[in-house]
Amino acid sequence: MTEVHDQLPDEDLIYIADQEWAPYGSRSIEEVRDRSVAIAAELIGRGCKVVVVACNSASAAALQHLRHTFPDTPFVGMEPALKPAAELTDRGVIGVLATATTFQGELYASVLDRHANGVEVHAVAGERLAMLVEEGRLDEAKGDLELLLRPMLDAGIDTLVLGCTHYPFLDSQIRAVAGPDIRLIDPAPAVARQLRRVLDEADLRNSTLGAGGTVYLTSGGPGHLEDQAASLIGYTIAAVRVDIEDQGTR
Repeated sequence: MTEVHDQLPDEDLIYIADQEWAPYGSRSIEEVRDRSVAIAAELIGRGCKVVVVACNSASAAALQHLRHTFPDTPFVGMEPALKPAAELTDRGVIGVLATATTFQGELYASVLDRHANGVEVHAVAGERLAMLVEEGRLDEAKGDLELLLRPMLDAGIDTLVLGCTHYPFLDSQIRAVAGPDIRLIDPAPAVARQLRRVLDEADLRNSTLGAGGTVYLTSGGPGHLEDQAASLIGYTIAAVRVDIEDQGTR
């Protein structure tokens, strides 16, 4: 959200935090796909002209399905940033920290095939990390990170792809384990740039200059999202609960 607002300050944004179902990383592809359709339908029903699937797991499980289901709406997805990692690595050895759902999706396999030729890739699923961020237990992540990152570090990685939108909030914990010389790749700036390109190519940019507003919605407790925004990014927000009909079976 911060990157999108910085690059597109004139656009009105609607953000849905699916806290009732988060984190997605340990759910099945079918569950994530059905839930993603329900949330996209809610956003499109509220007049959104472009939908950003701001979750690597949801992008891996549902991006192509969403484009097929809603052909009149452009979608911008998240994908593990293997391309910039492969371009920036000095040793030719990179790590990818993501969720199991992200690794299972066709999107990751496609990105790996297109952008990791000639590069040694070490991938590991960090199952508890997103949950710890959701619950505000950031300091507890260090033990998990020690176990997850040590094999990659021993293999000589010099670049680490953060393949989940929760992981940048663990920047200091990751650096405490990996050290200051490991390059961390956060895909958020690239996603914001892609959103800007999509809006420009479709001539959908807001022509009215001025600060765009943001509506914060959550399927969980509004107070929890407000506390998260304050503690994780220093934002003071007012969140509203929205009931989103489940599209699948938990």
